[in-house]
Amino acid sequence: MLYIIGLGLNVDGISKFGLQIVKRCKKIYLENYTVEFPYSVEQLKEVLGKKINLADREFVESFEIIDEASRTDVALLVYGSPLTATTHISLLQEAKKSNVRYKIIYNASIFDAVAETGLQLYKFGKITSMPKWDKEKDFTPDSFMKVVQENQSLRAHSLILVDIGLEFPDALTQLKESAKKYKIKLNKLLVCSRLGAKGSKIFYRKISELEEWSVVKVPYCLIIPSKLHFIEREVLEEL
Repeated sequence: MLYIIGLGLNVDGISKFGLQIVKRCKKIYLENYTVEFPYSVEQLKEVLGKKINLADREFVESFEIIDEASRTDVALLVYGSPLTATTHISLLQEAKKSNVRYKIIYNASIFDAVAETGLQLYKFGKITSMPKWDKEKDFTPDSFMKVVQENQSLRAHSLILVDIGLEFPDALTQLKESAKKYKIKLNKLLVCSRLGAKGSKIFYRKISELEEWSVVKVPYCLIIPSKLHFIEREVLEEL
């Protein structure tokens, strides 16, 4: 049987039920290609008390884990909520085709945690991701800003997730260049660092101020607020 288990946002975030399942599984995999963890694999091993095998994108997309789950109990651990990545949905589809039983154990994710900013969740628009650019290879995709543009036309807030390996100063540079191309005026931004984990920080600053900031740690995300409700404004001003 295949178990896809959400770890939540901190090293102790796995649910009691999820931990019970991990204890009885023969093989434990940790999906490690969608986010930079705010803790080490060794720290997670101490919490789980089990050996952990790292699972990169190639392994997960090969569906080898489905074959294993047809013979024994296998767990795939996912930071945050278990079904935020399309690859995980594909695993379920493949399990159905292969007549392999599966179970999902849900947990908190960044999509819950951003409510700590004071922004109302139902006022967020489409979520988007910022890839890491490689200008030497002429790889500078900026379609994430098109999503921001569409959200702003609806007066919706924009949550921008960032790729693994994208340092904060580089993310700001990419954001500014993309905004200029799409003629989007950037005022104050929200930066959420390690939400739900040790060392959690929320910053609400102008880009010029953020460029001098050096305390943003991974994982982090960016939020471009749209039109603010007066309660949202009050909470942001306190930040």
